[in-house]
Amino acid sequence: MSATAAAAAPRPLQGGELALGTVALSLATFMNVLDSSIANVSLPAIAGNLGVSPTQGTWVITSFGVANAISVPLTGWLTQRFGAVRLFTASVLLFVLASWLCGLATSLEMLIAFRVLQGLVAGPMIPLSQTLLLSSYAPAKAGMALAMWSMTTLVAPVTGPLLGGWITDNLSWPWIFYINVPVGLGAAAVAWRIYKKRETPTRKLPIDTVGLALLVLWVGALQVMLDKGKELDWFESGQIIAMALVALIGFIVFVIWELTQDHPVVDLRLFSKQNFAFGVLTLSIGYGLFFGNVVVLPLWLQQHMGYTASVAGMAVAPVGLLAILLSPVVGKNVSRVDPRALATVSFCVFALVLWMRSHFTVQADFQHIMLPTIIQGAALAFFFIPLSAITLSGLTPDRIPAASGLSNFVRITAGAIGTSTVTTVWDNRATLHHVHMVEHVSRTDPGAMEALDTLSRGGLGFEQAAAQITRLIDQQAFTRAADDVYLASACLFLLMIPLVWMTRPKRAGGAAVDSGAH
Repeated sequence: MSATAAAAAPRPLQGGELALGTVALSLATFMNVLDSSIANVSLPAIAGNLGVSPTQGTWVITSFGVANAISVPLTGWLTQRFGAVRLFTASVLLFVLASWLCGLATSLEMLIAFRVLQGLVAGPMIPLSQTLLLSSYAPAKAGMALAMWSMTTLVAPVTGPLLGGWITDNLSWPWIFYINVPVGLGAAAVAWRIYKKRETPTRKLPIDTVGLALLVLWVGALQVMLDKGKELDWFESGQIIAMALVALIGFIVFVIWELTQDHPVVDLRLFSKQNFAFGVLTLSIGYGLFFGNVVVLPLWLQQHMGYTASVAGMAVAPVGLLAILLSPVVGKNVSRVDPRALATVSFCVFALVLWMRSHFTVQADFQHIMLPTIIQGAALAFFFIPLSAITLSGLTPDRIPAASGLSNFVRITAGAIGTSTVTTVWDNRATLHHVHMVEHVSRTDPGAMEALDTLSRGGLGFEQAAAQITRLIDQQAFTRAADDVYLASACLFLLMIPLVWMTRPKRAGGAAVDSGAH
């Protein structure tokens, strides 16, 4: 660590200030991550209330994702320009304002505009909460800081559908935004009171306008492509092809430009660090798989198993139990135990959970569905903390905000890619299973005729009976398709294990951990 960087690192907090600071930063993170998923289950209600189609309503999600993905990697540059504490506090307060405006929106256009604002100001919140938490704890307790941060980051996406479903069913959709107001104001007030004397050094940097424009161009095109790809049948659509070309060319030009600038808007040179490069790669692929499967489960439960939004949320909510219990244990030991071994445990448990889910049938009861979810909490506890420790290993404090912002940007983008990929594969496999099963339904098939006869005797007409059989075939097809997705994801988690062993994280004492393979 350089003398300048060392001098810039403030002393760790203690006692009540440490506890309050941790709670304030964690609440802000929880509010931010929650907002990225809570609106998903409320889309039908939002679309109906604003008088638009469900397809148009998806722009409520897309607009936030695009704006957020653009602003997250700017965290490093903005922190150097304005200071970490000022930037974090301003982001939280502006997020509260944007949330309040979203709740007041009376048209889809107004809601999308306020969601764009919300996504833009939300960008620096998660990376800076991680940065400020790490500065609050002694280096030997950095694992505990990461544990506190990861618990909120991992539990919030799962809590979102549960809370969003309950609010939509019992209140009204604007309240999914209004609940941010008291939480955000409290978090901003406490964070400013505790951290205002710990402001990071600032310096006036030239604005990399070309880099910023290229970032907006390729990230915006990529996010729109990912969000609209399934709806427009991917590369069968000229619009998706155009978005893909813009994203690809924009990305290539962006990388070349940023690597040749003295003051780039995004510090891509961080990828020259072995730990950062492989840590981010492993973290992002794992998060993309996790998030894609998190999306599929409640969709399957609601669309094909007859669960309400609230009950489907309850089926996935228990993932937080073991995550909350085990995260402090992992955080306490991440500096003592090789973090690569801890991450390997996570991948193995993820593979086990997904293998268990790959045996789901249409007869699966609530307890059977919930058991893998509970076990998955252990995988989450061993996932974020060691991989975050590996990613930031060996970096000086002055580079942590930029590294955290960049790693979170790649992770969020991977989550979007994972969601689009998994849901598309799920639909395609369901279509394939449906075709195979329909081949056996004909007037010459005794089983099909017997089923039609049974339904007819129950009082259904021929068309009603045929529709009922189609619904049952759809249920079976999408269940088998979900099983295929889970099994493939389990195999991918196991294949990721060698990636994490390509890193060489440093212990608290500074020596690199070496398994003998290097």
